[in-house]
Amino acid sequence: MFAVVVTLTVKPDQIALFMPAMLNNAQTSLATEQGCQRFDVCTDPARPNEVFLYELYTDRAAFDAHLASDHYRAFDQITGPQVISKNVRTFTQVVS
Repeated sequence: MFAVVVTLTVKPDQIALFMPAMLNNAQTSLATEQGCQRFDVCTDPARPNEVFLYELYTDRAAFDAHLASDHYRAFDQITGPQVISKNVRTFTQVVS
């Protein structure tokens, strides 16, 4: 498994526009990308303009396919101006 964790800070006046697009991106990824196993969108009322994503893919290639997908590129283009900061971290599952 290949895990991706993303923390986004969204402009406060843009969060109401951002969230439907974010949820649509997550749902489309799960429905159409064979390698996307999980895509959680999380928030905390104490930090209303922060969004945390937890994504699981079968491997790095599946994540790269996600980034190259038409729906992700459209999402990124639309929401890019709404985002103040974005921190992406990736992890590969350790097999013993």
